[in-house]
Amino acid sequence: MELKELIEKAWLDRELLKSEETQNAVREVVSLLDLGKLRVAEPNGEQWIVNEWIKKAVILYFPIQQMEVIEVGPFEFHDKIALKKDYKNLGVRVVPHAIARHGSFVNRGVIMMPSYINIGAYVDEGTMVDTWATVGSCAQVGKHVHLSGGVGLGGVLEPIQAAPVIIEDNVFVGSRCIIVEGARVCKEAVLGANVVLTASSKVIDVTGSKPVEYKGYVPPRSVVIPGTLPKKFPAGEYQVPCALIIGTRKESTDKKTSLNEALRENNVSV
Repeated sequence: MELKELIEKAWLDRELLKSEETQNAVREVVSLLDLGKLRVAEPNGEQWIVNEWIKKAVILYFPIQQMEVIEVGPFEFHDKIALKKDYKNLGVRVVPHAIARHGSFVNRGVIMMPSYINIGAYVDEGTMVDTWATVGSCAQVGKHVHLSGGVGLGGVLEPIQAAPVIIEDNVFVGSRCIIVEGARVCKEAVLGANVVLTASSKVIDVTGSKPVEYKGYVPPRSVVIPGTLPKKFPAGEYQVPCALIIGTRKESTDKKTSLNEALRENNVSV
């Protein structure tokens, strides 16, 4: 509560960032994020709560940090935020060219192929962050998730009240999927390659006799592929992107099933 009070005061009066007490408070919050003891967003039953004051601390961290040269063998960086370290003791496998910034939490058993995890992000145990996947600032990724090659999870710091991208436990995200603007993918869902989700994206369940629409939200165990729907403009009617729920992942299917197996179960050609 003391940290929260100091952060809230500094948010309203940036002059307070000149004080050592405030700077220490900001750095303490970022260190607690790094250790996974604080989270920008956390589950509360079926809902997620955004801790706005923690996002404020992340934003306030940038102006109090100085640019420094970071040398990693023959490589050199020039930035305000240190790189995460001590992966062996953290129990994280990190392939060369994978980068996580200080202030991100990467839990035991995570595998980082050449990829990027930004400050404020939370990546839970057993998750695979595959080649060139990016986990944006404050994105929340659950346990045993597979982020396939080239997946982009958008970051969010401002506006403060905006929810981060949320990927819940045991989700499979196919290659080149883009998930931004606080979109939420619920437990055990499977996203086919190239699915794009934003806060306003239509996610349409086409498994019944009538379509059921969601926005920026994928229900649990859904199997999702890219789709299009017609929309009229002054210049004519055109197809705009959407996402289609074409089935449900079976209870009997192993949680680590491949994308191909999940799609075959729902009679979709691979």
